[in-house]
Amino acid sequence: MDFELNEEQRLIQETARRFALKEIAPIAAEYDREEKYPAEVCLKAAEIGLVGPTIPEEYGGAGYGFLEQALITEELCRVDLGVGQCVEARSFGSQLIHFYGSEEQKQKWLPPLVTGEMVAAGAFSEPDAGTDVAAARTKAVREGDEFVITGNKMFITNGTVCDYYLVFAITEPEEAGRYARHSTIIVEADRPGVSANKIHGKMGIRASDTAEVSFEQVRVPVANLVGEAGRGFHQLMHFFDVTRTAVAAEGVGLAQGALDLALRYTQERIAFGKPLIANQGLQFQLAEMATRIELSRLACYKAAWAIDQGKLDPKLNAMAKYYAGETAVWVADKALQMHGGYGYIDEYDIQRFYRHAKILEIYEGAKEAEKITIARRLT
Repeated sequence: MDFELNEEQRLIQETARRFALKEIAPIAAEYDREEKYPAEVCLKAAEIGLVGPTIPEEYGGAGYGFLEQALITEELCRVDLGVGQCVEARSFGSQLIHFYGSEEQKQKWLPPLVTGEMVAAGAFSEPDAGTDVAAARTKAVREGDEFVITGNKMFITNGTVCDYYLVFAITEPEEAGRYARHSTIIVEADRPGVSANKIHGKMGIRASDTAEVSFEQVRVPVANLVGEAGRGFHQLMHFFDVTRTAVAAEGVGLAQGALDLALRYTQERIAFGKPLIANQGLQFQLAEMATRIELSRLACYKAAWAIDQGKLDPKLNAMAKYYAGETAVWVADKALQMHGGYGYIDEYDIQRFYRHAKILEIYEGAKEAEKITIARRLT
């Protein structure tokens, strides 16, 4: 693989970087502190093509590949993961419509994401079914031309701000087998019986909307079924195999942002009569931080590039997501330590990076699950 970005990719990268510095940097601390969803920032991002960039041109999108998506995500999250993730996740879940939906569903639900008119949400996890999504108990019982959906979902990104959910629910009988019971169904957020409660007090990414969502006898037309009934688990595994590259890019971006802060602080801070960066011990740490970031970046880019080439590799995607997340946590910790006591107060951005980082080892597949995926594909 040739890792040199072409002119268009560099332009995309630069556009995302300028946007992040202009629109995200000034409000990141406030939106984190007040747990505010950055709707206006997301709309501005949509205006310049940064929302849903992989949505095909025939549905209003830019038609970029997942490598371009990774470039955008990295630059946004380099400035702030909380707000950056909001922009990147505006279309979260819609990939299932892109991959498996009918032409009518694509025409109806994808274009409004690109323009910023709508927000999507993937309603997959449940209170007792996170990593083990096949254990999800939400049910969709067919009654004539409708599904009647009942169940609870937990930790749903965009849960209280979305216009529709992609709901993972049981539609097939138990005897169908553990991995053939579920289907994906589009559920409009304003349907009677849908309720969402925002989760407050998160450690990090507080600007991102996270919610518990309940479905009480929610009726939706059978036409809202995405793809084949009983194929939901397989659809979802494909979905995560692809979207993990975006989470890897979030990790690369956060780690790079933390290194940026560490470099700035160690160059400006004088101790014992000289800048901190003159200390060889700190130089060694900075060098290792930069190296781990670059290795994470290469894994992320290669995984995304492989998807675009039609060579999706679940093992490589899991490696990229796991290693980039772990790198982000490690780099943020080192960067905060370099700030000393100043890193522990909210006047300095590094404490926010430190709090944000941990989620990268948890959501869209905990790092332990990624290691299992990697190990199973070694032989």
